[in-house]
Amino acid sequence: MGKYRTVEDDIYKVFAQTQWKIHKIPAMPSNFESSEPHNTFIRLNIIPSSNGVNRVSVEGQLLIEIFIPAKKATKPASLIADILDNHLVGTSHRTENGLTQFPKGSTFAPDGVDPADPGLFRFEYNISFSYFGVT
Repeated sequence: MGKYRTVEDDIYKVFAQTQWKIHKIPAMPSNFESSEPHNTFIRLNIIPSSNGVNRVSVEGQLLIEIFIPAKKATKPASLIADILDNHLVGTSHRTENGLTQFPKGSTFAPDGVDPADPGLFRFEYNISFSYFGVT
């Protein structure tokens, strides 16, 4: 398996862990569109930006879109961003394929009403990652 597919699989595994699942916030892939209108969820966008230390390593950004019902308080999105910080910032996640680290802080900003579903409001949470694949 190539490094881009491997890093994608390993980052998805971070959100399959019990520590994330206890929050009951669905984590979906970047091409996901909800069939259940106006539900809270996050959508993961993995953006590799440079090579890492070996041929199977990569660095990049994990852009997480946070969706909450529109025309309501924004507090749920802030709470989700705080949960993401607790789950990611300064952590390392090992799998059989390698190690994913989220060594630095995050950013969080509103992005407006979702064009695909005007009943949802979208926020962007962004954090850098380093993935060290096993050669």
